[in-house]
Amino acid sequence: MCKDNTLKEEGLKMEKTNNKTILLMLLSSIFWAGAFIGGKLAVEEFPPFSLTFLRFFFASIVIFPVMVKYEKKNWHLKREDYPVMMFLGLVGMVGYHILFFIALKYTSAVNASMIAAINPLLTTILASIFLDEKLGLLRIGAIIIALIGVVITISRGDLSVIQSFSFNRGDIIMIIAVSCWAIYSIVSRRVMGKYSPLILTCYSFILCTIFTFPFALLERPDVFLGNTSILGWSSVLYMAIFPSTIGYLVQQTSIKELGASKTAIFINLVPVFSMLLSVIILREKVSTITIIGGILIVAGVYLTTRLKDSYNLNKLFKTPEKAKQ
Repeated sequence: MCKDNTLKEEGLKMEKTNNKTILLMLLSSIFWAGAFIGGKLAVEEFPPFSLTFLRFFFASIVIFPVMVKYEKKNWHLKREDYPVMMFLGLVGMVGYHILFFIALKYTSAVNASMIAAINPLLTTILASIFLDEKLGLLRIGAIIIALIGVVITISRGDLSVIQSFSFNRGDIIMIIAVSCWAIYSIVSRRVMGKYSPLILTCYSFILCTIFTFPFALLERPDVFLGNTSILGWSSVLYMAIFPSTIGYLVQQTSIKELGASKTAIFINLVPVFSMLLSVIILREKVSTITIIGGILIVAGVYLTTRLKDSYNLNKLFKTPEKAKQ
């Protein structure tokens, strides 16, 4: 009887913990969606390098003590890993975020969030090509669905745009930005066995701050800082604290409590929340064709991350001679 009561109590505790984690992940999805709104507002007042520097300068200040507290004595990097970490900081943080902020100058927050949603899809493709990870035929089908959604989103459903390849430059820049993040995700796996995600993220933030600092100075902060508004600074601080730091920490907790696959599902909600926030805060107009494109992207990404099938895309890129070997 006592054992039954103990098991029930443990079950209730676990259920409460899971429910709390789910609520926090929903909140984090809103935080991440808000980064597109904050970015759209901030690019009106800050140039891209300065904006990236400020975002990660403040984020580093917040996350560094968290890393030191939880990682104890294990947070120091090994010298042989310096090149990989520098590459991660340059491509994943500097590359993605500079291009992200430039893209927001030319495209809507809605479109940027829709395109950003294909990150797991691009990571899956690259992992299949370069890491020999298996990619099933069903998942290839899901990838095609998502890519159709991307084409619909960036062409606004206009066939003449596709035929003339006259896409919005912001949409194209955003695709390149997401590709940088996918490369970051793949390369980071080389050092994931040695360091926790918290350490990798913290050092990526710090390196991004260091790398962007000289370029931020070239953008003449003495000229534009005097004209920045409270809204502009609020956007920077919001992006540094909520999506970058709190959202990340909640995500890591969720992976421990719910598992990686269940946690990944919440990321699919980001473009949905971005669309709602864009309409409410930025007064952006969302067409029916954008909604259709968004549904295809979310559905394709969801299926790509959930389906398990055994067909390796790398085989498609091997010659018959290499395949025999």
